Amino acid sequence: MSNQAKEFYLTIEKSSVAEFKDRGSKFIAYAYSIISVNEFKEKLAETKNLHPKASHFCFAYRIGINADNFRVSDAGEPSGSAGKPILNIIDSKDLTNVLVIVVRYFGGTLLGMPGLINAYKTSSSLVLQTTPKIQKPILVVYQLEFDYTQTNLVMQILKKQEAAILENETQLFCKFKIAVPKNREKEFLYNISNLQNVFLKII
Repeated sequence: MSNQAKEFYLTIEKSSVAEFKDRGSKFIAYAYSIISVNEFKEKLAETKNLHPKASHFCFAYRIGINADNFRVSDAGEPSGSAGKPILNIIDSKDLTNVLVIVVRYFGGTLLGMPGLINAYKTSSSLVLQTTPKIQKPILVVYQLEFDYTQTNLVMQILKKQEAAILENETQLFCKFKIAVPKNREKEFLYNISNLQNVFLKII
């Protein structure tokens, strides 16, 4: 995940749900595509609203391409029995920008540590099998400032390099926040450097 040479990452195309049962306990796994901690909080709240009588809401997520941007929770289950197995499944598929929440309804029989690990691992694996994986470009964010007279040329370059405009301030001197696909970055930098009165810095 932390490999700076990577130009693309894998994530899931859409949300999905899968179910696993063991000795009366029911495990309902939800997979969501997310890009921020705020989105994670929203999805967790939504899932809890769907299952007000569930006993546990265990989860793991990984966001971005840095290996340290993740979180796991056992949500009251024995330490290491839920969150980490869920994250291990996400990582085994080389996915990021993914949240998996496993909702448990307790069936009255204790499953023990091996049983819990298996249940959370299996339900996570099942839910990620039900949604297609997609490849997306890694984006590099820049602040771009340029004279208004250069607007048409700048816009042509942004379009050609498939760069997204995240924010824009258009005055006599324009200020854009843009996201450039990493695999188009060299070409973008070369083309933009040929323009007059253009200032660029990475964010």
